[in-house]
Amino acid sequence: MITFEEFQKVDMRVGKVVEIEDFPRAKNPSYRVRIDFGEEIGIKSSSLQAKKDYTMEEMLGRYVVCVVNFPPRNIAGFMSEVLVLGVPGQDESLVLLEPERAPVPLGARVF
Repeated sequence: MITFEEFQKVDMRVGKVVEIEDFPRAKNPSYRVRIDFGEEIGIKSSSLQAKKDYTMEEMLGRYVVCVVNFPPRNIAGFMSEVLVLGVPGQDESLVLLEPERAPVPLGARVF
């Protein structure tokens, strides 16, 4: 079990998908996305395995919740800077976490 102090070290923020493209080099069906977290954090890139569950049109402009303080990770030659959070749906599909009452301020911290 982790402590509350350890949990607070995980920096989860709300961002908005501002760019999206197919990522054919990825092992699983994926997109490359750029997410705007506002002035403090700026725009970050991520690989997102959501191609089976979300179209590019559904993703563009969507608010998402991301972990922004993991080290960048090289995925098929692409540096993924943040981890977009989701949960499995009842049918094993991906359900992305997002604020219920968007829009919210870009970069808002999840607590």
